[in-house]
Amino acid sequence: MAEIGSPNPLPPFTGVWDPGASVPVDESVPEAARRHLGYGCESVCLPYAMQDGYSRALALRKTPAAILENEVLRATFLLGLGGRLWSLVHKPTGRELLYRNPVIQPANLSVRNGWFSGGVEWNCGVRGHSPQTCSPLFAGRVDDPRGYPVLRLYEWERIRQVPYQIDFHLAPGSPVLQVHVRIENPTAETVPMYWWSNIAVPEEEKTRVVVPADHSFNFANVGKLKRIATPFHEGQDVSYSSRLKNSADWFYYIPRGTAPYIAAVNGEGWGLVQASTAALRGRKMFNWGIGAGNRRWQEFLSEGYHPYLEIQAGVAQTQYECFPLEAGASISWTEIYGHLEADAVAVQSPEWSVAQRAVEKGLAALVTGETLAREDAAHQRTADLPLAELAHLGAGWGALEDLRRRHGGEAALSTPARPFPENSLAEEQRPWVRLLAEGFLPDLPERPRGDRWLVQREWRQLLEGAVTREPNRNGGSWLHLGVMRRAAQDTAGAEAAWQESLRLGETALALRNLATLAAHRGDPAAAALLWEKAHRRDPELFPLALEMVSGLNAAGRHADALARIAALPEAWQTHGRIRLQQAVAHHALGDIDAVKRFLTDSTLEIIDLREGENTLTDLWFAVMKDGEGKPLPPPRWVDFRMMGDA
Repeated sequence: MAEIGSPNPLPPFTGVWDPGASVPVDESVPEAARRHLGYGCESVCLPYAMQDGYSRALALRKTPAAILENEVLRATFLLGLGGRLWSLVHKPTGRELLYRNPVIQPANLSVRNGWFSGGVEWNCGVRGHSPQTCSPLFAGRVDDPRGYPVLRLYEWERIRQVPYQIDFHLAPGSPVLQVHVRIENPTAETVPMYWWSNIAVPEEEKTRVVVPADHSFNFANVGKLKRIATPFHEGQDVSYSSRLKNSADWFYYIPRGTAPYIAAVNGEGWGLVQASTAALRGRKMFNWGIGAGNRRWQEFLSEGYHPYLEIQAGVAQTQYECFPLEAGASISWTEIYGHLEADAVAVQSPEWSVAQRAVEKGLAALVTGETLAREDAAHQRTADLPLAELAHLGAGWGALEDLRRRHGGEAALSTPARPFPENSLAEEQRPWVRLLAEGFLPDLPERPRGDRWLVQREWRQLLEGAVTREPNRNGGSWLHLGVMRRAAQDTAGAEAAWQESLRLGETALALRNLATLAAHRGDPAAAALLWEKAHRRDPELFPLALEMVSGLNAAGRHADALARIAALPEAWQTHGRIRLQQAVAHHALGDIDAVKRFLTDSTLEIIDLREGENTLTDLWFAVMKDGEGKPLPPPRWVDFRMMGDA
């Protein structure tokens, strides 16, 4: 496992201003499937801090886990890493049903940057991989009245301000792991909500994904979301991920009234099946593709090449939308995961209906629709049972929200079923506890820890009141209020707050925040000057140094960017992102030989390269050409293209 590292102390404003790109839609997509496209899909990270401090140094490390086990299945969960279902073993055969990555290697794929591949990930709240995917969840034991233990995971999702819980049932002799999810909206407003269970499974040559659908929604290389036939599209059977050249999302259209399921079955006729009650209607396949860049991504996320694909299940039809969860409402459903055995010849049949019937027969041997409905009703009652034991603490933000509600005379967030105990409060929450108790926020240290931000409206109102009463108490209150205002898209108010913070004492954070505001307003020259000033104030903060160098390049001050890089600590100069900014500066100044040396260095590694980012190949094709001026093929350490040779 690589180190997750400390959160980035710089508040993440990138994406806050994107209201959610409209989704281009082909006329083949029916009106019912368009209704919520783009709804709730703004790209937001605050109040969470970015998790970009991870490394690629693998070592044996301990991480807390929970195990549920009966005679048929053994399920292992990583409590400190989003409650990920890391392994599901079918004990009679010894088969691992999930893709269990041999390592845990974070990479830049989630809302907060850090993410790792493998197992089953529970994505709640906002579009994308969960903000809590590399963070601890609360975990405890519930005693089912039928005499077996239930594992409960739960947390407070801070962007949507909703609590959610996941109960895992594995009754004696049960051939399936049952998962009961409940999301509640305790606010007075309808909130956009998102849920997808992302299931990684091994990809073999004959692995086939089977669903009860004859159509899917896909961009299909036409730049629009389009309805296409399944499994045959343009003469190719797209139910076999191992045959698909490019990365793609395939959102299956399962008719209402059809029991939803998805299965990945190998050439021997066995694999993993996931099914659910009707509330979890959406199903999807994600394939990495078989091009050089696609393969490189799978190597980058692991140690060696271990091909996998994802089968996924969500409440909405696609991942280009959220669903509305009304004020005071909740939503729940039950999922099952099990070892599917089916007729191997039938599953591989070119007749899609034959493959579907084979999988459905294998699913019926595990659980029927009637049994699933009955279990779901029982789980809804169990979901209200109190914890018999709290075994693992999550973050202290839920406990802080409970304190705020108590202070404001509101209904409690904690319940006996999912308590947020005060012993979960940590140093990050202490200043806010003081705001409630004493009416002011203590001054922030010069470099506060990165996960101390709050942007919730109720907290902003409390802090606005504090600075109105005592505007000269400290600059930290103004600095944080500026973060809150900018998250609420009040740019003028944010600027005024940060200027007040500087009046009371210059800090690198206030200067840096003003730099991001100048950049957002289209004034890269002013932004670069502010970044330089912030860096001089705190020259030992790497993320700030990286932003400064990037800002200098954005302002066209490429020679200054190179000079600043040369003055950085030697260890920072070898960081992939710094080296990339150095190459960008060399390219702009016409030093093509320096760019070529950068690109042809086989040790080149940008540890936080973003999924879908083509920066390296764009630079490669700009300078690496043969004698006739034609682009040379990029080497493996450069090629992360997810769309093949496009």
